[in-house]
Amino acid sequence: MTTDTEEQTLTVDELAARAGVTVRTIRFYSTRGLLPPPAIGARRVGHYGHAHLSRLALIEELQHHGMTLAAIERYLEQLPPDLSAHDLAIHRALVASWVPDTAEDATRAELERRAGRPLSDGDIDRLAAMNVLRRADTPDTFHVDPGLLALGVQLLGVPIAQETILAARTILLEHTRSAAHALTHLFKDEVWGPYRERESDPEHVEAMKSLSAHMQPMVLQALVTAFQRSLKEELRAAFVAE
Repeated sequence: MTTDTEEQTLTVDELAARAGVTVRTIRFYSTRGLLPPPAIGARRVGHYGHAHLSRLALIEELQHHGMTLAAIERYLEQLPPDLSAHDLAIHRALVASWVPDTAEDATRAELERRAGRPLSDGDIDRLAAMNVLRRADTPDTFHVDPGLLALGVQLLGVPIAQETILAARTILLEHTRSAAHALTHLFKDEVWGPYRERESDPEHVEAMKSLSAHMQPMVLQALVTAFQRSLKEELRAAFVAE
């Protein structure tokens, strides 16, 4: 659901620059129903918001996963029509989790267009420290993680010290790796091991091996949901008590 803080502030040209696509692509997606219509302002100018940007990012991830436009249409049709930019970002994270890691090369100008704002040398240093990008051999050229760029740019505007952000990242990595390790061993010991002992058909064994890949998005969604609820409870306990 769109909130009051999620104002429709982007023109179609600005949306295209932020999303890294062409205006023609945006209009094509709109005719296919992949993007909701913009809010129409003065002089009949369309204005887009963060939900449009998040939906374009989700479409991009689905395409990286090899889905056709028809399949993407079916996927988006299953989503509630009033999903916020935050909810769409979660969907994109879930999709991106089983898409192979990719890096895109971008010049300083291209990076700023994607970020939607000028980037100082200090901003570049902070994005590099967060592993959003790394400098290429060519001056003012960067290898950018498109899945982390939007989050990294948002964190640039958060009034929190970079050391705190990096410490939070370390905590998340440590605990998620621990959870991934424990879940992998649980699957190996309780599912894969007993199945391999019972089943001798090579085709069935290979089918069971592929199950782990199909389980990944389901497990990730469960982790995201559990973490959201736990974080909400912890924040409520920490700040309501004061």
